[in-house]
Amino acid sequence: MSLKTQILIYIIVLAAFDTIIPIPITALVLIHVLYQKPRWFKDWVEEVYRS
Repeated sequence: MSLKTQILIYIIVLAAFDTIIPIPITALVLIHVLYQKPRWFKDWVEEVYRS
């Protein structure tokens, strides 16, 4: 399964849960970034501070 397909599935699942129980998606992303330390976040921060 490609990354785009996985992201689409995750977004659909989050949207379904959000209609039933409001989920603070920003907090979930923050928790993910703090615990997993993904490479994309470091690259994004470096790009922001370079410009």
